[in-house]
Amino acid sequence: MGDLAGITRRLDHLAAIGVDALWLSPFYRSPQADGGYDVADYRDVDPLFGTLEDFDALRARATELGLRVIVDLVPNHTSDQHAWFQEALRAGPGSPARDRYLFREGRDGGETPPNNWTSIFGGPAWTRVDQRPDAAELGLTGDRQWYLHLFDTTQPDLDWTREEVHAELRSVLRFWLDRGVDGFRVDVAHGLVKKPGLPDWDWSTAMVTGSDGAAAQQTSLSPMFDQPGVHDIYREWNAVLAEYDGDRALVAEAWVEPLSSLADYVRPDEMQQAFNFPYLTTPWDAAALRATIDESFRVYDAVGAPCTWVLSNHDVVRHATRLALPAGHRPNGIRAHDPQPDATLGLRRARAATLQMLALPGSAYLYQGEELGLPEHTALDDSLRQDPTWFRTGYQEAGRDGCRIPLPWEADSPGLGFGPTGATWLPQPESYRELAADAQTGVEGSTLELYRAALALRRARDLGDGALAWVDEFRDDPSVLAFCTDELLVLTNLGEAPVPLPAGFEVVLASASLDEGRVPTDTTVWALPTL
Repeated sequence: MGDLAGITRRLDHLAAIGVDALWLSPFYRSPQADGGYDVADYRDVDPLFGTLEDFDALRARATELGLRVIVDLVPNHTSDQHAWFQEALRAGPGSPARDRYLFREGRDGGETPPNNWTSIFGGPAWTRVDQRPDAAELGLTGDRQWYLHLFDTTQPDLDWTREEVHAELRSVLRFWLDRGVDGFRVDVAHGLVKKPGLPDWDWSTAMVTGSDGAAAQQTSLSPMFDQPGVHDIYREWNAVLAEYDGDRALVAEAWVEPLSSLADYVRPDEMQQAFNFPYLTTPWDAAALRATIDESFRVYDAVGAPCTWVLSNHDVVRHATRLALPAGHRPNGIRAHDPQPDATLGLRRARAATLQMLALPGSAYLYQGEELGLPEHTALDDSLRQDPTWFRTGYQEAGRDGCRIPLPWEADSPGLGFGPTGATWLPQPESYRELAADAQTGVEGSTLELYRAALALRRARDLGDGALAWVDEFRDDPSVLAFCTDELLVLTNLGEAPVPLPAGFEVVLASASLDEGRVPTDTTVWALPTL
């Protein structure tokens, strides 16, 4: 499974790449029904991953290496094994314990759910108490109340109209800040507050990456997402972080549209960063990317916040695979019988997209393994899938297991060096062997060395704090995206024909070899003026 001590042993890898912070997905006590995003105890480490002392050792080693540590916070819901929810089940209808969650009476005498909402993982967003598998064991037979879960039935949503919930999460923030964390990535940051009355809604919620544009926009307008009250919560949390010395950050995972709504999360008294998912989902198209980048700077500048760029994470198809898919096709996972993307094309575009992203002013997040060029596992045996989405959609959506495969560290070791036994919680495809970290270290032209070179130049030239100016020559070019930041020229060729490098520039880094001084298709170059 991997554990905190294992991460500590691999922190040198991160430092050598050149990143300056580490974001950890949930490691709290959990039944692991959803990869740890079903938290049973926010103040302890699950024995699967170690102990609080292991976390302290990780934090100490990260400090030695100059790495900040950001931990995942899951405030929209708890596990159904959390002490609060277990108390609520036993306390019964009308009890104060149930007020911490969204319990409601059903319609039609309790036979049907309180409204028509569906779960993001598929199926209904409500479970009736007496229909739980443990109903008889807990003496809940005949309890016909329903509880809301925007995700799995094991992840009941908290009721954020209750001050007790606010106080508890503020306490959780302080617990981890006292242990030295530098910030929190906030899961489902747009989903904590629901529209009063929980009205019916005629659209279905879904993983945004699996939706078309219209569905994604409707999801952002839903009564369960992006309600004004979420911003009051983050103002509270901003004040909590301000109690501590040094820079501390709140990072929003908020799948909202339009971009102006996303920028609301990083107003001066709220969060510090919000992942730019519209950039992640923009097609491999020069005009579309230019428009997204322009709009991103417009709305983020308006609130005085930096853009936060991202291309992959644990919820989407890895960009080394996604960018080889047909334009506009964003499946929630890929199965063995699905059309298989061109791995060579995907990696070529991924390298180009990465160089483009890392030159953009603002902050940038990398997902584990993308520095190795890892593709999605698109041939995972269905019997091994663990994502709740796979089960709740009736085995129709593959889900996110394919982007969560354990990393390949050593090409010739069992389990590619992931653990001591060779067993891994999800199997690694054979293609990962040649992409292992030790097989790429020091190899000229490898994806790992490309990342190291790019991050070194990004740091040396302070690109994150730079400014962007489009190159007039290519401003309306349908095939080329070109901008300057300080003296650095960044040019991406998204067309089919090679593009001449502008006169007076010399390439300092390229995602692929140039073709007689021309930038070939699906390639990004960084170039500086010649002396």
